[in-house]
Amino acid sequence: MVLKSTSASDISVYQVSGTNVSRSLPDWIAKKRKRSLKNDLEYQNRVELIQDFEFSEASNKIKVTPDQQYVMATGTYKPQIHLYDFENLSLKFDRHTDAENVDFLFLSDDWTKSVHLQNDRSIQFQNKGGLHYTTRIPKFGRSISYNKVNCDIYVGASSNELYRLNLDQGRFLNPFKLDSEGVNHVTCNDINGLVSVSMEKNIVEFWDPRARSKVAKLFLENPFDNSPFQVTTSSFRQDGLNFACGTSNGYTYLYDLRTSEPLKTKDQGYGFDIKKIIWLDNVGVENKILTCDKRIAKIWDRLDGTAYASMEPSVDINDIEHIPGTGMFFTANEGIPMHTYYIPHLGPSPKWCSFLDSITEELEEKPSDSVYSNYRFITKDDVNKLNIRHLVGSKVLRAYMHGYFINTELYDKVALISNPNAFKDEREREIRRRIEKERESRIRTSGAVQKPKIKVNKNLVEKLSQKRGDSVASKVIEDDRFKEMFEDEDFQVDEESYDYKQLNPVKSSKETDEGAAKRIRALTAAEESDEERIAIKEGRDEDSEDESDEEDEGDEENESDELDEQTKRKIQKQTAALERRKREKEASEKFMTQLSVSNSVFNSKVNEGIEKKVTFGDQVTKLNKEKLAKKNDTSVLHRNHRGEAELTFIPKKRERKQKVKKHSDIDSSDDESKKDNGRTKQRYTGRRSASKNTFRGM
Repeated sequence: MVLKSTSASDISVYQVSGTNVSRSLPDWIAKKRKRSLKNDLEYQNRVELIQDFEFSEASNKIKVTPDQQYVMATGTYKPQIHLYDFENLSLKFDRHTDAENVDFLFLSDDWTKSVHLQNDRSIQFQNKGGLHYTTRIPKFGRSISYNKVNCDIYVGASSNELYRLNLDQGRFLNPFKLDSEGVNHVTCNDINGLVSVSMEKNIVEFWDPRARSKVAKLFLENPFDNSPFQVTTSSFRQDGLNFACGTSNGYTYLYDLRTSEPLKTKDQGYGFDIKKIIWLDNVGVENKILTCDKRIAKIWDRLDGTAYASMEPSVDINDIEHIPGTGMFFTANEGIPMHTYYIPHLGPSPKWCSFLDSITEELEEKPSDSVYSNYRFITKDDVNKLNIRHLVGSKVLRAYMHGYFINTELYDKVALISNPNAFKDEREREIRRRIEKERESRIRTSGAVQKPKIKVNKNLVEKLSQKRGDSVASKVIEDDRFKEMFEDEDFQVDEESYDYKQLNPVKSSKETDEGAAKRIRALTAAEESDEERIAIKEGRDEDSEDESDEEDEGDEENESDELDEQTKRKIQKQTAALERRKREKEASEKFMTQLSVSNSVFNSKVNEGIEKKVTFGDQVTKLNKEKLAKKNDTSVLHRNHRGEAELTFIPKKRERKQKVKKHSDIDSSDDESKKDNGRTKQRYTGRRSASKNTFRGM
């Protein structure tokens, strides 16, 4: 969350609320987008000083009540009035009117009584309940002012009359007859009651309401050219002696009422008509005045004319209001939200937003970040390469030092048009960059692994670093569980052994033909005996060398003991190696015998199959028998996805076997054997069953 700020001569101006974009979308799209912003973190952390401080289309006028507790603003579309409560920092109410508001003023210290001049020649009086009374004037009104002494309301219109409406009597009084037509602005001095009338010509008339007559007439002259201009606004200072007026060509004149010559003439710089002039009294600095046109609001010194600060939104300004005694300003403009500016050097923040003093510096956004965050700097050569010389001088290219600032998105589009292969080139550059990075990592592998610690199994470390990286390899080497694997010679991996070559066939295939031949066959007994003799001979030579060294160093007993230990260790290692080779030989022979036996069995079975040929007819008869066996079985087994089985079958009558008659004694005579011993079971053949259960007889 940041606050937009601008600074000139170390004077910071903070934009507390409002945006720098005017409304360019329909209302329903704007509302839909606002609902989607609830998930935006930056939108959630924004500073919303006053809730709903905006209008549907634009705002026309804005004023703070005399008690500084409320602010009222009028706007369009549709014509409406908004009142905001400072205590609650929210909208108090909004009212809609029949016509658009031109000007309004407060008749009381609070918001309860106000008068509004409409663009349909009507004057509306508003109170707590709403519209109180409406009256009309003959011409279209342009400005309104109130005299607290005699309760007169002065209305300037497009005629040569200044209309007077007396609120005490409740009727219109005779208007003031002016020398020329068209009143742009009316101002009443609260100290002496003098009324100034700014005309369409370069004339300001001063009227005394007590004498009901004109007391003075001021002619303004353009010091630079004789072009015609109008007086658009005027303002009295609280001391009653100083007077200021603004013209349609952007000039401000400061006068002392005791002289006809201007004390100071100030050019606003843009040539637009001056909309409002505010005397900045009771602030942190002295002799300051604010002049505002539709483009910018400038604060400058009224004595020497030096600039002090400025407020310049990207939308047109319609009105500006200052909260007395503070450094806060409100602007009514053509954008949807109304803007709020805060200048700490002019005074503290109002008491209803005192927290603003503590967060402005913390949340300040630097001008460089806010202006050039989405821009890219290009030189004049880049402009020629991109063929955008015709854009120089427009708003698209912002001149800065020896080049220009261009929007980043626009630069990408222009670069793509001028060089369609830009993406391809960037892709090639990225590939080249990654290859170089990999090469650098390969070069660093020798230094990344700590070689002094690696005494054995260096090839294993190199493989590990290539597959998993140098960091993983270094961690494995430094790990206490695997440290001895790279320091102790007992853990040395013998890459020439038969088992290692069997487990690593890829590496063994890369060897020479001689190595492959050695790998295929095991060592013979003669080769093993030769290796054993060579190993024993080497051991004896080492023993003889050790004995000669011991004779030369007979005086050094400690060193001789160490040598004896070393020789013992070497002999132990040699014997262990011989035993390991014997075990390997036995294992290989056992494997070869098993392999030969399995091959002989397989060959015998194959030969038997060849000798015992099976004809096609035999196979067909075998298949038919299997099908017949399946057909005889009437049961069907169904399995579902849960593993359950369902068996269906057709019940059949079981054939009962006749019981074999047992005879204890076998008679030799045939008659006795043929004798009937009696019926053991009732016969049911030919009888009707009384039961309906047909399964009972099965």
